[in-house]
Amino acid sequence: MHSFKKFSKAVLVIAVCTAILILLDTALYPCTFMRNDVHTVVTQQFDDIILGTSHGKMDIDPESMEEVNGRTGHNLCVGGEYGIDAYYLTKLITEKQKPKRIIYEVDPGYFVTEKEEGNNYLLFYHEFPVTKAKAEYFWNSIVKCNFRTVLFPWYEYSLSYEVPKIKETFTQKLKKDYSIEGLKSDSQEYHESGFIERYPVDVKKIKKTEPKLFEQDKVSSQNMEYLQKLISFCKENDIEFVAVTTPVPIAALKDYSDNYNAAWKYFGKFFEEQDVEYLNFNTQYFKVFTHDMKAYTDYDGHMNGDAARQYSRILAELLDKK
Repeated sequence: MHSFKKFSKAVLVIAVCTAILILLDTALYPCTFMRNDVHTVVTQQFDDIILGTSHGKMDIDPESMEEVNGRTGHNLCVGGEYGIDAYYLTKLITEKQKPKRIIYEVDPGYFVTEKEEGNNYLLFYHEFPVTKAKAEYFWNSIVKCNFRTVLFPWYEYSLSYEVPKIKETFTQKLKKDYSIEGLKSDSQEYHESGFIERYPVDVKKIKKTEPKLFEQDKVSSQNMEYLQKLISFCKENDIEFVAVTTPVPIAALKDYSDNYNAAWKYFGKFFEEQDVEYLNFNTQYFKVFTHDMKAYTDYDGHMNGDAARQYSRILAELLDKK
């Protein structure tokens, strides 16, 4: 009897602690655009799903593509999205719907760097509904994080910013409100298609920055492993897979020509071996879209909204021909 009471108290303590953690998570973890993205792709059917990095997020507009080819799409790209994230996002999607095509935006810098600890680890996983994909994702990625990332997911965000918004955040989650009004700033805005539109900037004020430079001897085996897994998964599930590298400003291409050329050669060979269509807008498709800085908002190659819409229509035309 005594042992049973001790066991009951332990269960009660765990239950109370769990409830407190859930309450704090609901109140303090912000409503990010990834919350909207994941909710959209698990509740709606799309022809195309776009995966990749911030270049894909700000350069590829599904609505502009749909104007050309009539295919519905959603943009799931985001800065900090590595191959492992793209792989489990795809597995999650196929548990809820079956897209016809995955368009994967390839940024060479993401294959020579490792995923950083912090809120990027949770940005995707936190929004997953309870699924088989989430369990696998946790075991192969999240469990390797700092324990605070798992138990206290809000700790990576500024409490001075989140605490005043507790009521708003809590209410939005309680009501399952996925409005996008709060996902807008002075420099950019999120669209329901997942596309983030950056506003034009004064190109004369754009400063040179050093991108994540590609070097073949620094390629991460894990990053390539998950890209391979993603391609294989798409083939096994009869989903078309297309790889795309978006245009880079000519100034950056010239400054780091050796690194970029090494990257184009490496990935060109890799996708050829995988029998995957690879549209690189810095090599064979160089001339179909401008590399002039006026179309971009930074040296790294994130486009302004008008340029992104124009580029997306061109991308859709090329994919339609293919």
